[in-house]
Amino acid sequence: MTISDALDHQITPWYGHRWPWLLMLGPFTVVVAGLVTMWVSFSGADALVVDDYYKQGKAINQDLRRDRVAATLGLAFSLRYDPAAGILKGQMRGLTNSSPLTLMLIHPTVPLKDKRIIVKPGSQGEFSVALPMLERARWQVQIEDAARSWRLQGNWRWPQENTVNISALQH
Repeated sequence: MTISDALDHQITPWYGHRWPWLLMLGPFTVVVAGLVTMWVSFSGADALVVDDYYKQGKAINQDLRRDRVAATLGLAFSLRYDPAAGILKGQMRGLTNSSPLTLMLIHPTVPLKDKRIIVKPGSQGEFSVALPMLERARWQVQIEDAARSWRLQGNWRWPQENTVNISALQH
């Protein structure tokens, strides 16, 4: 056996060794992580960013006016949720009429999960509506009249709190 025959049998191609594969593993992992990050960023819309922040900022002044009207009327609102029965019960205090009200349960991050419910209070301001199981979240609760002349709003941490009480603040 000659020396050239011995060298031909001992030389293996580069892909037969483990070190090139181990060195390529790092950059390959970075490329895969970058692709996954791109997919996550493009697959969901960012609901927290507002396109026209100036216009929305001007609208805050109108919203504050509605809060002051609710305070002048002395309005208060309480809400209780019974998940076993799937019933949402509430009572509006300080109303002189029993016109329909709009109750909004606003999800903190996903607008598609918001719930808008039209309620008709009884003679004592009480109402009851069917509501499927709520997702665990810190809901923003808002109630207003049909004309949108006043509003009450507050936060509700479900399921830590079964009830929520909201009253208009006097300024």
